[in-house]
Amino acid sequence: MKPLIEAAILDLCSRSSTMLPTRMVIADLGCSSGPNALTLVSIAVQAIHSHYLQFVQPPPEVWVLLNDLPHNDFNTVVQSLVTLHKGNDPVVVTGVAPGLFYERLFTSGSLHLVCSSNSLHWLSKAPGVLTSNKIPAYDIDEHARLERLPIVFEAYEQQFRKDFTLFLKLRAKEQVPGGRMVISLPGRRSDQLASELCHLRETLARILRIMVIEGVIDKAKFESFYVPMHGPSDEDLRVIIQEEGSFFIGEMRVHDPRSGVDNALMVPSWFAIMMRAVFEPISVQHFGDVMDEFMACTEQRWSQPGSLEEEVAGNPLVMLVVSLTKA
Repeated sequence: MKPLIEAAILDLCSRSSTMLPTRMVIADLGCSSGPNALTLVSIAVQAIHSHYLQFVQPPPEVWVLLNDLPHNDFNTVVQSLVTLHKGNDPVVVTGVAPGLFYERLFTSGSLHLVCSSNSLHWLSKAPGVLTSNKIPAYDIDEHARLERLPIVFEAYEQQFRKDFTLFLKLRAKEQVPGGRMVISLPGRRSDQLASELCHLRETLARILRIMVIEGVIDKAKFESFYVPMHGPSDEDLRVIIQEEGSFFIGEMRVHDPRSGVDNALMVPSWFAIMMRAVFEPISVQHFGDVMDEFMACTEQRWSQPGSLEEEVAGNPLVMLVVSLTKA
């Protein structure tokens, strides 16, 4: 996302040849609270600083707004905000905005740049057509699961379309004319089978299915577990953006985030930790504290020779990165 954020800042700063902006507002939606919470806004602030140095002009007043769900650890986030006020960096005014990004978060026409990394695959809710009709997203019986797969996929796809369309409409209201947005989320390539579910969600289901067979979790609870997550294809994303109409697509990139990673790191424990980081809160809420058993089952699943390599090869991890301009 870094080069796309830098390009967006350059575009915002270069629109007028006679007067540079005196105020810029940047928002990160889904900032989380760990070491990466300030990564995207820090890139943007540094890009603004570098651009103004070229023109030997005073830096603008920069507002940085960080959003995540209300239960996010904003105390830790606020403590780390001091790093944005170092040295000769632009004047930075910071704030937090707890809330769901499928709702209005900011005042109309206030945002210049919106960033969101690895967050928009989370849906506002599990598909209602599944939950209301008690259609399991997963099933212990493999034959029944495969038969139901197209119905489940369609339900998740429609929920994502509804949520992402709403997200675009809301952000368009909050952005200035010509505002920019750079987002990334896990998904799939357009040439992957449409019947394939989100890879991470499918991997989670396989692990939980083993835990059901071993008696760790209840079968009925497993079949009533709906993870509100969907990974669209790049073409899905393009169609939704074009149909909604609030933004122009500047650039779209599709890449494997595991490319270039040292193979020595690709061990069962690393994948187990990744799965825990993504799914622990929602799993504990539904099944209770079974994470020790979950970790053991996950590592055991991939401890057989060749199993991890087969998992990686058969389920490519794809990240979609999109740069948008408000129409």
